[in-house]
Amino acid sequence: MTERGTQMDGRIAFVSGGGRGIGRAISELLAAEGAVVAVNYRRDGAAAAATVEKIQQDGGRAKAYAGSIDDPEACRSMIELVVADFGGLDTLVCNAGIASRGHSVADTDPDEMIKVIATHAFGAHHLARLALPHIRARAASGRGDIVMISSVATSSMNANGAPYSMGKAAMEALAFTLAKEERRNGIHVNVVAPGLVETDMGIRLARAITGNREMDDLRALDSASPFGRVCQPLDVAEVVLWLCSSGSGYVTGQRIECNGGGN
Repeated sequence: MTERGTQMDGRIAFVSGGGRGIGRAISELLAAEGAVVAVNYRRDGAAAAATVEKIQQDGGRAKAYAGSIDDPEACRSMIELVVADFGGLDTLVCNAGIASRGHSVADTDPDEMIKVIATHAFGAHHLARLALPHIRARAASGRGDIVMISSVATSSMNANGAPYSMGKAAMEALAFTLAKEERRNGIHVNVVAPGLVETDMGIRLARAITGNREMDDLRALDSASPFGRVCQPLDVAEVVLWLCSSGSGYVTGQRIECNGGGN
């Protein structure tokens, strides 16, 4: 059994895209610190089930919820189910995302742009809008948190990634707006912006950025990475945990890059 902490005792968290990659690390770490975790997934039910099983084996509480976050009615259904199952909600982590295909603006299919932006920006808006009444209710006697997982792509705006950069930039605009709107309600809203992370999506992004369609092992980049290793999902999860903990009690409206200081 994993040693458990107490930083999230009594908290109820919803993690979109919580069954794989960065989302799984966030789900498992929040649960290890005492939170009850709703693990959202869109298609990979097996991965979400494995994440829930791991949390439960380690003594935590979690349940998987299926739904595509770009669908407002699916979001409504999931939030209502979570509140019915666990009695409330006070922590929302908007992590679900998809990569763009690495094309120039001139060569990007409009449907791709719409899909990517709908997932990153509209999905986060749907979830926040529907979760806020419940987060406000619990924040009235404690605190509430919304953390949005963005990307260092919004700092560089590299070529051949417009849909992804646009989606993440819109997500950040939402977060900074919410931070101003919800501060009076005791809700902290912050952004975590990872660099390249060793996940399946990280591999797809690396292929798009480098043009190397054969790349399948990001650890090959360790020697050229800060601190001698590619960023891991747990590195990002640790930042999320801190933003939701008492140590960040006077922190809101911030964007923290988790990229080892850059290359």
